Amino acid sequence: MSGIRPTGYLHLGNYFGAVRNYVRMQDEFECYFMVADLHSLTTHPDTKELKLNVHRVLSENIACGLDPDKVALYCQSHIYETAELYLYLNMLAYKGELEKTVTFKDKARQHPDNINAGLLTYPVLQAADIILHRAKYVPVGKDQEQHLEMARNFVNRFNHRYGDVFPEPIAFNFGDDLVKVPSLDGAGKMSKSENQYATLYLSDDDELIRKKVMKAKTDSGPTEPNTPMPDYIENIFLLMKLVSAEDVVAKYQGDYNNCIIRYGDMKKQLAEDMVKFITPIREQADSIRNDEKYLKEIMEKGAAKARKSAKATIELVRDAMGLNYY
Repeated sequence: MSGIRPTGYLHLGNYFGAVRNYVRMQDEFECYFMVADLHSLTTHPDTKELKLNVHRVLSENIACGLDPDKVALYCQSHIYETAELYLYLNMLAYKGELEKTVTFKDKARQHPDNINAGLLTYPVLQAADIILHRAKYVPVGKDQEQHLEMARNFVNRFNHRYGDVFPEPIAFNFGDDLVKVPSLDGAGKMSKSENQYATLYLSDDDELIRKKVMKAKTDSGPTEPNTPMPDYIENIFLLMKLVSAEDVVAKYQGDYNNCIIRYGDMKKQLAEDMVKFITPIREQADSIRNDEKYLKEIMEKGAAKARKSAKATIELVRDAMGLNYY
């Protein structure tokens, strides 16, 4: 089980950090993938564009290869049992631990006038999303490892107090390292909300992709063979490894080690490989997003699958807690 907030546009980091794993998992596991519209309300309480954003995220996920017939692809707010489990888990969550989470501190810094209870208890709702389906595997990127650890804490507290109902969720990535896609300016990772010109979005047109890549930070190049790479140069190679052929990467690696690398040529190559990778996703997502009837059917189908799972879990939870009085 995993989810993506309908805020901002999906970018390369979302794809390689999460969605790529979703697509691989759908043929091997029972999967629940969610558009986290309730989560978005913690920082984006204005809902005027929420429907449009939900449709866009659904479209981009399907364009990336998710098959709504193989998985439960649904909207968080359509599963009412989520709110009930969230309430129960809040009784097992402590103010001190919630205030220490990195994401809470970051969001509180970004939105000092909107430090609401939902923002504080974000990890509790996230845990409810996961364990509502008694999910074992969660395909997430590095930035979610702390939240996943908290979800395990809530699971253990619940199981200890009321009996074994939930498995401990763990990050799942087919044995590969969790991918953290670097931003083009070498300062941190790609982000939906920060530094948009250093982030490659799956909706970017060809010229914008080229423009962004060509602005990536470089230097005058190494002066001695086999010089260690600065972070911002290593980042360009990391991006190239994601979308370029192995022989292309090897060529520029060799050029770097031999002090003959031309960063302008490397960035042109990377830009074209990025265009080749992103364009089919963007075009298919645009086509899907324009078909509202199809998207409505997808949401209804996904919600029906998710609701069946959620209802079964809530029955177990109420039994364990002694809340079934009749």
